Amino acid sequence: MAVVNAYITFDELDSYLAAANNGQTVGTANRRTEMENAINAASRMIDKHCGRIFYDAGAAARVFTTDNGVVVNVPQDFHTLTSLKTDSTGDGTFDTTWAAGDYQLEPLNGVRDGESGWPSNRLVAVGTKSFPAGLEARIQVTATWGWAATPADVKQACYIQAHRIFTRAEAPTGVIGVGEFGAIRLTSVDRDVETILNPYRRVAGMFI
Repeated sequence: MAVVNAYITFDELDSYLAAANNGQTVGTANRRTEMENAINAASRMIDKHCGRIFYDAGAAARVFTTDNGVVVNVPQDFHTLTSLKTDSTGDGTFDTTWAAGDYQLEPLNGVRDGESGWPSNRLVAVGTKSFPAGLEARIQVTATWGWAATPADVKQACYIQAHRIFTRAEAPTGVIGVGEFGAIRLTSVDRDVETILNPYRRVAGMFI
């Protein structure tokens, strides 16, 4: 299985493992599939843990709702917005096209907590404009979804987690050693990975 929407490549993981194995690469033909499976699994674990994806998912039109006329919290990240339209009558036709000056994208300047490169996930109406509020999906966003570039932290987390999954075969019971406080087990997400990913984790009900 080839890597799909993964945060590191086969060659990158092979080099990472070699660094921990006295320079010996392990990506032989009979282990390549195992390594690619580990990369894919680690990438999707990161997505689920964070509640967002960190790859470019391509362009598409998607519809959303809002409970007020000022803000639309978009539950999916997007890095390029092509058009914003609203359904003014609720008949399913997105007949009103918003100009760039009618709305504001957040986080402002793609910066959050001093870190640049963040995609947008919030629309704010400005001036006299307002979004149609209610349960009906009357807001259409055409954009390129996901992240334009995978953050370095996410790549590092993928190295660690993919390595952990790949070496799982060497610990069929889940125990990888014994430490001061007893057995050391392979958990679903490595603790260092959790720490690295905490700033990127989207908490239910919060659009960060």
